[in-house]
Amino acid sequence: MTEWSRRNFVKTTAAAGLVLPAAPALAAHQPAAADTGSRTSAVPGSDDDPLGIRGQFPVTDEFAYLNTASTGPLPLPVREALVSYADEKTTYRDPGSRRRAVDRARTRFANLFGADESEIAFLFNTSDGENIVANAIDWRPGDNVVIDELHFTTAFVVYRELERRKGVELRIIPSREGRAHPEDYDAYTDDRTRLISVAWVSNRNGFRHDLPTLAEIVHARGGYLFADGIQAFGTSPTNLHAENVDFACGNGYKWLHADFGCSILYARREHHDWMEPDRFGHAQVAETLPEHQYRLRTDARKFEHGSLAFGPVAAMDAALGFIEEVGLARIAEHTHALAGQLREGAADLGMKLFTPPSNPSPIVSFYHGLDSQELSDALNAEGVFFTYQEGGELLRAAVAMFNNRDDVDRLLGVIAARV
Repeated sequence: MTEWSRRNFVKTTAAAGLVLPAAPALAAHQPAAADTGSRTSAVPGSDDDPLGIRGQFPVTDEFAYLNTASTGPLPLPVREALVSYADEKTTYRDPGSRRRAVDRARTRFANLFGADESEIAFLFNTSDGENIVANAIDWRPGDNVVIDELHFTTAFVVYRELERRKGVELRIIPSREGRAHPEDYDAYTDDRTRLISVAWVSNRNGFRHDLPTLAEIVHARGGYLFADGIQAFGTSPTNLHAENVDFACGNGYKWLHADFGCSILYARREHHDWMEPDRFGHAQVAETLPEHQYRLRTDARKFEHGSLAFGPVAAMDAALGFIEEVGLARIAEHTHALAGQLREGAADLGMKLFTPPSNPSPIVSFYHGLDSQELSDALNAEGVFFTYQEGGELLRAAVAMFNNRDDVDRLLGVIAARV
């Protein structure tokens, strides 16, 4: 740790209040000492390992991995689930394990995120979910959809195509001080607003929307609320029913620490009757009738038109079980406080923050004002993973459950040496 890091650690560590006990259930997942190498160095529940799970993330052996907003590294239990899936597919000794993993993952997600199992569908990516919702709505020329400029690229592509094909107006709200304000959504919506679509947590700067407020605004006009949850699922305790969102979708490869190829769509039960799938196939069949007729599923599983990606689903199942054991409340308490320390440290160095203050998410973005290539080279040399945006001017860092204050200080220390 650099001298700058030591001074700032003493200054800010008390603000975290996060020397939490390790989750007892995780003891069963702790690797044997002979197999872990440096993974045994951190003491569970200490400042080095506040949640007692760094040993489950081998990436922490060498790197300050602050890039989960891009791709979350696999914890060991998820890796083991993928190996078990590959072994089963190699030997074919227990083919029923694939379907059991699907059923478990569906139950686990519903329990963790406050939904009914009948409201959950497995897709391949988050964009699938936005397309399913957009194509299910019966648009009329002159209808409008409202989003904000902190949304992900997919939303702009989907709704520009609706403009072109359906005569739907796309209304884009500018951000102010790194936020998309509810009062702006209220001003941009009217009785022709069929949908508000938001990135629940923005990939650009981590801004987190207040979904119940947006739901109240759009429901008063007779429209629906869709939330892209890929940067939200796994970062905070969540009850989708209480959020009053109509639809939410998020892939598993970021904050859920699963893999690519398994995304989960939540579609509120009251919408199942009118929503039509945008594609059809054998997996939707609930009952085979005479003369090649079929009765199709009527709950959210009707969006699962074909065979699932069983390997990624196995990873999702294990990842949700791991998160359940760690605890979403503990994850949020740790990561949101650590993100606050990162925001404070960046501000102390004169960085222009794009992430708003007191923002309840683990993503922090700021304009560094330095030579982007030199800074990138220096951070890479220190083993710091991060993401550049806006041509390298905007630096995004993301703190996950396995990160600690030393990871943050490695990033800040490199910047401090150059300002």
